[in-house]
Amino acid sequence: MVYKDYYKDLGIVKNATPDEIKKAYRKLAKKYHPDNNSGDKTAEERFKVISEANEVLSDPEKRKKYDQFGADWKKYEEAGAQPGGFDWSKYANSRDSHARRQGGRAQQPGFDEDSFSDLFETLFGQRSGQRRAKRSVAIKGEDMQTETTLSLEEAFQGTTRLFQFNAQTIKITVKPGIADQQMLRVAGQGGTGFNGGPNGDLYLFVKIAPHADFHRKGNDLHLDIPVDLYTAVLGGKSQIKTMKGKVTVSFPQGTPNGKELRLKGLGMPVYGKKNEFGNLYVKVNIILPDHLEEIELDLFRQLAVLKSQHA
Repeated sequence: MVYKDYYKDLGIVKNATPDEIKKAYRKLAKKYHPDNNSGDKTAEERFKVISEANEVLSDPEKRKKYDQFGADWKKYEEAGAQPGGFDWSKYANSRDSHARRQGGRAQQPGFDEDSFSDLFETLFGQRSGQRRAKRSVAIKGEDMQTETTLSLEEAFQGTTRLFQFNAQTIKITVKPGIADQQMLRVAGQGGTGFNGGPNGDLYLFVKIAPHADFHRKGNDLHLDIPVDLYTAVLGGKSQIKTMKGKVTVSFPQGTPNGKELRLKGLGMPVYGKKNEFGNLYVKVNIILPDHLEEIELDLFRQLAVLKSQHA
């Protein structure tokens, strides 16, 4: 099982400075704070993850123990471990002592069944007085994390991904409208529990690949389209592609360069809500004509004269 990687949760390297830790946490906390993501359980879970990571890594003493013992540092601490390390020797030597009490001689140094039980009880809080009764503490399995990258089309339509964990195939369904860097939680699909404890959870970190045409902002999409000069001046219609297919757009007479047209409901699906969509904003890029014939140039000259006369 893998332990919780607090450095990865905050997106920082292991030798990050306190200022870098603080900066990374503030950036993520602002993004996933419940006040900014009302009703979004995924954001709430992500906020808990980064808060836990920050609590440990921003405290020099806790960070030191975490670097030494991993995600179970607190259990080691409660068991009496000191910053200098845990005293393994008394457990490693217990087999020799047991052999001497039995009048025999230990063949190899190390841990026997009884000494390992003592060690486990000390680390994880079992009552040593009841070791012989083989009482076990149920421990939840470790949470695990993986990631995947989706195309914008997959994020629009929804999709599935297959992953291999614990010698089994896990199918994860991604709902339409999922955001870039959103975290999905799959309960019970993480590390295996110990002594009858529940399994950990699996967290899927989703990235959305950049699109060649569309730019996403929240649930809205933005698209730049070329419009010829004549259509912009005189008005007209043109077909454009959207995530729902081709639609016809009308350009009013005298459409200026850079004008944005709002196409309602042609943006991204709103995650977790049926039949709700953002908007598509179409930005006009006027294309000037090239390779004009002489007669066309004469017409433009006439227009220039008429314009100057009415100025």
